[in-house]
Amino acid sequence: MEDRLQMDDGLVPQKIVSVHLQDSTLKEFKDQASNKQGQILPPNPESSLEIKPERDIMEHIGKEAPKVPGEELKQRRGSASGSEPAGDSDRGGGPAEHYHLHLSSCHECLELENSTIESVKFASAENIPDLPYDYNSSLESVTDEIGPKIEGRRVNITGKAPNILLYVGPDSQEAFGRLQQVRSVLADCVDTDSYVLYHLLEESALRDPWLDNCLLLVVASTESIPEDLYQKFMAYLSQGGKVLCLSSSFTFGGFRVTSKVVLQETVQRLVFSKADQSEVKLSVLSSGFVYQEGPGEQLSLGRLQGHLENEDKDRMIVQVPFGTHGGEAVLCQVHLELPPSSVTVQTPEDFNLLKSSNFRRYEVLKEILTTLGLSCHMNQAPALTPLYLLSAAEEIWDPLMQWLGKHVDPEGVIKSSKLSLKFVSSYTCEIEITPSSIPVITDTETFSSENFNLEIYRQNLQTKILGKIILFAEVTPTTMNLLDGLMFEMPQEMGLIAIAVRQTQGRGRGRNAWLSPVGSAISTLLVSIPLRSSLGQRIPFVQHLMSLAVVEAVRSIPEYQDINLRVKWPNDIYYSDLMKIGGVLVNSTLMGETFYILIGCGFNVTNSNPTICINDLITEYNKQHKVDLKPLRADYLIARVVTMLEKLIDTFQDKGPNGILPLYYKYWVHSGQQVRLGSTEGPKVSIVGLDDSGFLQVHQEGGEVVTVHPDGNSFDMLRNLIVPKQQ
Repeated sequence: MEDRLQMDDGLVPQKIVSVHLQDSTLKEFKDQASNKQGQILPPNPESSLEIKPERDIMEHIGKEAPKVPGEELKQRRGSASGSEPAGDSDRGGGPAEHYHLHLSSCHECLELENSTIESVKFASAENIPDLPYDYNSSLESVTDEIGPKIEGRRVNITGKAPNILLYVGPDSQEAFGRLQQVRSVLADCVDTDSYVLYHLLEESALRDPWLDNCLLLVVASTESIPEDLYQKFMAYLSQGGKVLCLSSSFTFGGFRVTSKVVLQETVQRLVFSKADQSEVKLSVLSSGFVYQEGPGEQLSLGRLQGHLENEDKDRMIVQVPFGTHGGEAVLCQVHLELPPSSVTVQTPEDFNLLKSSNFRRYEVLKEILTTLGLSCHMNQAPALTPLYLLSAAEEIWDPLMQWLGKHVDPEGVIKSSKLSLKFVSSYTCEIEITPSSIPVITDTETFSSENFNLEIYRQNLQTKILGKIILFAEVTPTTMNLLDGLMFEMPQEMGLIAIAVRQTQGRGRGRNAWLSPVGSAISTLLVSIPLRSSLGQRIPFVQHLMSLAVVEAVRSIPEYQDINLRVKWPNDIYYSDLMKIGGVLVNSTLMGETFYILIGCGFNVTNSNPTICINDLITEYNKQHKVDLKPLRADYLIARVVTMLEKLIDTFQDKGPNGILPLYYKYWVHSGQQVRLGSTEGPKVSIVGLDDSGFLQVHQEGGEVVTVHPDGNSFDMLRNLIVPKQQ
């Protein structure tokens, strides 16, 4: 009944919990409800049961909760399943009665409707007031006008269950593969705490009353739709339903699907018009079919349209309204459901084109889903979690505890200008976690995390100092602040590193945000550099060393040397010269004769969407070279990166820039590259390399080699370059 109940003042329940009541309590509630029946609003006698599903509510005693039509793909996180058995007690002999509410979407309820059903009077359909719903307007307009909004998200008060049903054709292995692809891409677009994705099987689609409890029907079947099922889909549209067709033969309203073999499974350029009439251009994988209007048809179309950027301007996406109750469909003949890593994508060139457009693919999908009435708002920021104090070397644990004992205040706190760390042996829910006050758990015998394996990290960390003491969090504001209160006080040989699975306030250069989804390797490492050392005199090289360490950490693994990771000046990790896969942020403080340097680093390891990750590159490499390289883990790579960085620093301190530049140039993306100075109209120059301080050197045609700096205002650090003022 979630999203159907409304309490006083428009409040909407966030969780429904079933409880067991004693006999006496149940009878008391029944008596109270019977006395109040006359106070409840009467139903509208003109309303039909078929189009008012919220009024068809029955209670069955001693039964299990119903199953929604089809196979459930994904449980809603944080909610009870509602299908636990009632236990050993029954109505006659147990101390408690078990009541389960069934809704009109339950096939079992419909089958039992004509059998003996004992209804509880105060929960019967006759006494449930109508919820407002206007079938002459779209879902979006209803919720915008009368629907309360919670935390920026529209609340569904249409009476429909929050179900997205996926029809992929007759049951087969091929259909199952399509199901997984469609489910995956939709789960990345909509908040799965607000919607549930179900597989709509063909027999269930014909038999079960799903029409009244479906917010969106997704049709992704490549086979023709049987006539009886086609009529079901059209009936759903006629009562105001929303349909998204993905490379399907399903169509209506005067459109027909026509084969165009020359386009089949090829990468094409699509021009997509959004609802506000702005355009998005992207590379897409064509199905080989196009939409054409029937002869003499004058069609009324919605604003969402998509055509290929070719001579025929083949129509690939159309928004088609249907009926008088707000029904509509978006029909699509490009594979928005397929990732660039799909086996359908054959060549590296096509993979590159599709990956470069992957973010815009999601932009188009979200525009379509939003137009069809769904919310594609980002999930709320996850709750902050406590830190764990971990050690990668047993021999430094006791000295660490002794040091902490001397430096925490009487309440176990170490404060800095950024935040306070409260060291505790264990965590209880009474301890508050805020961005400025975070508990640190020191008793870590029971530590475990799905996303960080301490033993894998230990085995792959081969350093003398760096990365030995770990502050780990599942969710934290930003790792750059976690070491602030420890970096100047803790002995340098303890090697601090902060590692997080997710950040809620990640930072990039300047005012840029740093996205930190699950699947990226996120860390901040403390490095101490003597001022009067080779690197201490050339601190800008630190960011280059860290970028190089990430690339070398992957490409130095046996058999992974050809995974096309590269460095881009000054602080980026790239896939080839096409797409950013990670970045580095360096903050340095000089105290006395020592630089204390915090190196923040984040790079995508397993998070394929919405851009690209290292495991994408491995998958594509396997496909092209018929090999089976294993995917990599974030904890494994963080340990290798720290190990590689310590080696690069030692080499730089011993040999200076010339000790690392050959390796840096081997992996950088700028060989022979040309850029413009000052602005897009400035003189064109060729990139030569790095100067002795780590800044970029360029050569003007017929001129000399000069050092240039970024202007500090561009997201792309190479977009605008300026020549430093001559001394």
